[in-house]
Amino acid sequence: MFWRMARGALFRQRGKMLMVAFTIALGASLATAMLNVMLDVGDKVNQELKTYGANINVLPLGASLLDDLYGVNEGSGVSDKYLNEAELGNIKTIFWAFNIVDFSPYLNARARIIFPGAEDAPAEAQLVGAWFNHHLELPTGEALDTGMRNLKSWWDVRGRWLNDDDTKAVMVGEAAARKYGLELGDSVVFQTSVLKTNVLQNNGSQTPVDGEAAEFTVEGIFSAGGDEDEYFYLPLASVQGLADKEGLVNRVEVSALTTPDNELSRRAAQDPKALSIKEWETWYCTAYVSAICYQIDEVITDAVSKPVRQVAESEGAILEKTQLLMLLITILSLAGSALGISNLVTASVMERSAEIGLLKAVGAYDASVSALVLAEILITGIVGGTAGYFAGLGFAQIIGHSVFGSAIDIKPVVIPLVAALVFLVTMAGSVPSIRLLLSLRPAEVLHGR
Repeated sequence: MFWRMARGALFRQRGKMLMVAFTIALGASLATAMLNVMLDVGDKVNQELKTYGANINVLPLGASLLDDLYGVNEGSGVSDKYLNEAELGNIKTIFWAFNIVDFSPYLNARARIIFPGAEDAPAEAQLVGAWFNHHLELPTGEALDTGMRNLKSWWDVRGRWLNDDDTKAVMVGEAAARKYGLELGDSVVFQTSVLKTNVLQNNGSQTPVDGEAAEFTVEGIFSAGGDEDEYFYLPLASVQGLADKEGLVNRVEVSALTTPDNELSRRAAQDPKALSIKEWETWYCTAYVSAICYQIDEVITDAVSKPVRQVAESEGAILEKTQLLMLLITILSLAGSALGISNLVTASVMERSAEIGLLKAVGAYDASVSALVLAEILITGIVGGTAGYFAGLGFAQIIGHSVFGSAIDIKPVVIPLVAALVFLVTMAGSVPSIRLLLSLRPAEVLHGR
């Protein structure tokens, strides 16, 4: 009898019940879409931010920043520290190897720039050797293509990017091109100074002498919007040959997907040894930027990895704000659904007041009548919630492709979350109507009052 009455009420008021189901479906669809995107947005946002540069710098142990801060030149004995290029593949063997998106080594060198036809008026230039699109065979047997073309994808390049085998080509920064009057296709000659041990004095002293000169063709002119616009970029092997630094690099830029910092990661960044064993394991097995830096230091000899704090902290802040925004949208959409359900169900109870009064008059208890109304609403909620869940999956994919350019991974954990939220919203929306139902007096209702 109970279910027969519930079924009859649903069909008699199918218009209002369809509106209730539609309201629940809207809230459930938005909640499903936002929760799936929110749980998957971390990697998506990080991938987007990776296009704007590296977030980790790997430097030689003991290397000084005096060259950047005070103009101390290489060869002074202060900043002449190097990393071994042969070890760079080890970066992709750390615990968080799959979080390493791209990396590129750099070797800086000062050189005289000589223009054909004006050999008597040389000028000094800053050369930077780098991997552009380097094919790397990893110690694990895997292969990787990495380099500047991915790390610096926002650069505005006129001409073309270089390849690692372009041994006679150079990319010129926009500021340097203006300064020296260079255009695409022009030729320049670079000559570096190299240090040679003074054999005659036999005291280990070194004297700078002119190295080999080599001619290069300008194949690209780029605008980076920073100090790089004053530099000349060449394949790493070319600068190593000019500077007599085969197999050596000054630094490595690494782009890694990271987890936003928290109190544990900040303590670990100061001193990992101060952590307890459990804290250390948690930190080491989480993709904090400090943990990735620590692991890189473990596989590169005499290396010190430093996060680019502005980038790392910005990534965390953007991710947290994005997730908070989606959570607020979900809460507001569900609150709107609850209000819509409340209005529709209250109107339904008011229209059925005579029926409800009659049920009470023939002996039905308030609990039985309330259970009947709640059963009707829950059945409607199940239908609306199911439809809303599948619609939300479609909305999530639309958001993923339009915002991030890729599909959103469907998270199974969202199913019980949406089910619980639909139940809570449906119950919350039913409270006003149940209160109205309990206040109905059979004698008053049946007499039209």
